[in-house]
Amino acid sequence: MIATGEKKDIRLFGQEELTSYFTQIGEKAFRAKQVYDWLWNKSATSFEEMTNLSLKTRELLNDHFEIRSLVAHKEQISSDQTIKSAFKLYDNHLIEGVLIPAEKRMTACISSQVGCSLSCKFCATGFLDRKRNLDAPEIYDQVVAIKNQAEKYYNAPLTNIVYMGMGEPLLNYQNVIKSVELITSEKGLGMSPRRITVSTAGIAKMIKKLGDDDVKFNLALSLHAANEKKRSQIMPINESNSLESLTDALNYFYQKTKNKITLEYIAFRNFNEGLDDAEELYRFAKKIPCKINIIEYNPIDHADFKKADPGKIDLFKEYLEKKGLVVNIRRSRGKDIDAACGQLANKN
Repeated sequence: MIATGEKKDIRLFGQEELTSYFTQIGEKAFRAKQVYDWLWNKSATSFEEMTNLSLKTRELLNDHFEIRSLVAHKEQISSDQTIKSAFKLYDNHLIEGVLIPAEKRMTACISSQVGCSLSCKFCATGFLDRKRNLDAPEIYDQVVAIKNQAEKYYNAPLTNIVYMGMGEPLLNYQNVIKSVELITSEKGLGMSPRRITVSTAGIAKMIKKLGDDDVKFNLALSLHAANEKKRSQIMPINESNSLESLTDALNYFYQKTKNKITLEYIAFRNFNEGLDDAEELYRFAKKIPCKINIIEYNPIDHADFKKADPGKIDLFKEYLEKKGLVVNIRRSRGKDIDAACGQLANKN
């Protein structure tokens, strides 16, 4: 039963709870299905849009509920056509999301938290405090907004979603899982879970939980060093989630889901781009069904790390490929507007 009193975001209630509410106030139960369809399939942001409901019903909903949809705060378009958006939440916190256009795909990079608590030394978001988790509707809203941008600016549908924006998705587990459900459900946006990738800095017990929950989306691990000492130096999370524990968790995830893992590896100059580092990465990767993405580093104000020499990255890739691994180099997008990997820091 939905309590009356202070207005609550109607999108935090499931269809069964809404059915109970409508029955309780003497309305037909099917009203809940209509409202649910407006919220998640049509992405309505006001009750006024729900034109198949009577004016009286819409006024009743308006009296008891609100729709706390996020608001576009600022939009920047990069020279490479990447679009970064700052979104304002109902409590005035800001988050960022990015549309990355490519020849055959349109990718939304979305956030899962306001700020982050993990303090990775190379990431601008890591220097922000974590204010709070995003709820599932706030994550969903980013996808809708970026989907609309893809259609508006490039006349193309959104094809892929990566949870690689601000925050650690697995520290907001329930809301991330619920948001994927809303995005992929036929009652929601109807996108394929195979087009969604959730990226984690590496929380072993939550990776195993993903396996137990038999998720259908893809998983990426932000690795960046396959050496315990080096990884702990740049990612404090490694001190409580060792490479050994992550190997065990990732294999557990694969056994449960049969989804290969993507290992993300940012190459830093004079830190992790040597052939000895490539050998350590090979030894780690060979234990897990995976592919590797080598990512160009994007310098930030707070850190002294520099981008690795492109020639060294090519040698690194070649070394791993000769060992039989699948390796891609991911070039940076949106650097000129601080929209590239590791640069999201609410500079608005």
